[in-house]
Amino acid sequence: MRVIDLTHTICEDMPVYPGTEKPKLLPANSYEKDGFKETRISMFSHTGTHVDPPAHLYGDGKTLDSFPAEQFVGKALVIDVRSVKTGEEITMEHIKRYGDKAKEADFLLFCLGWDALWGTDEYFGDYPVINEEALDFIIQNGYKGIGFDVIGLDPIRDENLTRHKKLFERCDMINIENLKNLHLVGDELFLFCALPIKVKDSDGAPIRAVAILG
Repeated sequence: MRVIDLTHTICEDMPVYPGTEKPKLLPANSYEKDGFKETRISMFSHTGTHVDPPAHLYGDGKTLDSFPAEQFVGKALVIDVRSVKTGEEITMEHIKRYGDKAKEADFLLFCLGWDALWGTDEYFGDYPVINEEALDFIIQNGYKGIGFDVIGLDPIRDENLTRHKKLFERCDMINIENLKNLHLVGDELFLFCALPIKVKDSDGAPIRAVAILG
């Protein structure tokens, strides 16, 4: 069995969505004073590699803690779209290349190669996004979730979050952002785990996302 970590490490100097505070990792107890170490962690619920539920956009939307645990585990397929240029769109043609595997998957994970820009200003640039036809396909096919190695489902300039709203208005699925290492997984179906911490009425949470191969 081979496990590939698809998760960015949370640290105080990590990239965060513009306007969001960076996480704080503050000493709470120390070996010297208390005989053990404990850290006070303060961060927004959509920090780092994280998952969005419908409650991220809608007050009556489904929260993460109300999903069963199996929502976050299943067969996934990486859609390699590294050939799509900055500012262009991901289309149905990119998904159709994978044939029936795209419909057999529980999760579609889009590899833009954007994780290589993590920690740079370019990470907040004009990354490719899925177009309306591809989004409609995802909505109609009842996936458990979708994921990307960029900071958002919508272009960073779209403050209305148009794609988020359409997705979560139509179906109860999850959206995963800021993945990494998707290029290491290959083009076959694999076991994917994206388990969030279980917080009451959760509008989002960091995850430890992994691909399990073999």
